[in-house]
Amino acid sequence: MSTASADQRSPSLLDASCEAFVQDLAALSPSAATAWGIPGYEDKLENFSPAYWDAVADRTREMIADIDAFDDCTDDSDDDDDFDDVDHVTAETLRDRLCLELDLHHRLEYYRQLNNIESPVQTISQVFLLMPQDTEEQRELIRARLTQVGPALAGYQESLSEAAAHGKVAAHRQIDEVINQCENLADSGSLLEHLGLPADCPEVEAAQRAFGEMADWLSEHLGPHAPHEDAVGRDRYELFSRYFVGDAVDLDEAYEWGLEQLHDIAAEQRQIVDGLYGPDCSIRQAFRALNNDERYQLHGTGELVEWMQRTADGAIADLADTHFSIPENLRRIECRIDPAGTGGIYYTPPSDDLSRPGRMWWSVPAGQDTFHTWQELTTVYHEGVPGHHLQLGQALSDTAGLNLWRRVVCWIPGHGEGWALYAEKLMDELGYHSDPATRLGYLDAQRLRAARVAVDIGVHLGKKIPEGTTVWDASFARSFLRDNTAMDDANLTFELNRYLGWPGQAPSYALGQRMWDSLREEATARGMSLREFHDTALSYGSIPMSLLRAQILR
Repeated sequence: MSTASADQRSPSLLDASCEAFVQDLAALSPSAATAWGIPGYEDKLENFSPAYWDAVADRTREMIADIDAFDDCTDDSDDDDDFDDVDHVTAETLRDRLCLELDLHHRLEYYRQLNNIESPVQTISQVFLLMPQDTEEQRELIRARLTQVGPALAGYQESLSEAAAHGKVAAHRQIDEVINQCENLADSGSLLEHLGLPADCPEVEAAQRAFGEMADWLSEHLGPHAPHEDAVGRDRYELFSRYFVGDAVDLDEAYEWGLEQLHDIAAEQRQIVDGLYGPDCSIRQAFRALNNDERYQLHGTGELVEWMQRTADGAIADLADTHFSIPENLRRIECRIDPAGTGGIYYTPPSDDLSRPGRMWWSVPAGQDTFHTWQELTTVYHEGVPGHHLQLGQALSDTAGLNLWRRVVCWIPGHGEGWALYAEKLMDELGYHSDPATRLGYLDAQRLRAARVAVDIGVHLGKKIPEGTTVWDASFARSFLRDNTAMDDANLTFELNRYLGWPGQAPSYALGQRMWDSLREEATARGMSLREFHDTALSYGSIPMSLLRAQILR
């Protein structure tokens, strides 16, 4: 029984156990509760100490024991306690995710985590962006949570110190990046001063001081122990890759595949540039020409947000009831500017009750005032519809078929980001890049994701560069990215540091898309229509691609 046909299914014992698990995780991790839309914890923050990580691991072990106990009771009879098909998918996904999380915990990976995009400093600061600030009651919750910033950062220091005692410290580059982020949060005008409270209120000032003290602590106590080597090595990388992709990957084959993809995409770009500007114009010169073309320019964040919103709304109107079944309550997305200014573009899903809408965030680096629609149109499809907004919203709205853990907690980048890249490709197939300029932008995005595979695996596994006898390092990776993308320097720096500090995550996009493309090809060859494939595949929520393939093709 697929979850798509489970409308009348009653919650099972495993579903109930998952519900309790999520509620316990919400109590342990209040920032996650806010992200999931689970109320009651808005005035709290987890402290990221070793005791916190150990408590999460203990609860995870209990959940695995519950799965095993339920599974042992399952037989071939028709008892209500037996696993049905939905439970089997849930159990397999739980075991995959939770066992990997415990492995990471055992290796102290959570204690030591520190990078420029996904570690406690970013979690602590960005959770405030998800909090409404319209009423006095809402502002009081923000005020209360701000008082927890200092203890949360102090607990984080304990974890970093414990990891350092075992010789596990993030690379110097990542520490420098996080120091800069902490200093920015401590400075006047930081996002902490835009939360609906007076900038000089004691709670804002205390939080800013705490980030400033965190920057000093990192510089004085952790920095001196940090290695300058960015590569994490094959052993750690294989674990990270398995976690992010959701399936085991032949890393050496994937590296060669990434390079082949780059060659093929560059050839397509060359063809478009020849048509636009002639054979004497290089691809990079074409990028510059398009950047200077006023038809593709937006000026200021106001124009950017208006264009994002108009484009996202148009995609929803076009695709609903044609290529996708989009519920009415998901035909709304908010586009916003993230004041953190890190350079990232991301999506935050709706709350579980859909009272908080899905949001597309653009974190504009300081000083950037011009934006180029030829390059970024595909990003709106990636983050919105048919990308993350449709994918995550559809899972959230399926309260009959998916339990709370599968709806709001489980997220496998190979599945999720792979889908978003598949969505970009689908929009190209559907004719949304009939303008050669925006199609060049779409191919630039595809080329970036293929470059990520080569860069990430190349650096962290110490592979030889495509031409020559030296091995990958940050310097070569930077020049390689510059040669293979249209990113400006600010975004390129952010992206490169992200790959170096978050190993295995970036390749999961292209590797996941590869799996989605293969699955669609097999499913449609068996007679499944495109809309049926989309609706059925998305009905499972985020699960390992190998498991999804087994469900779709059985």
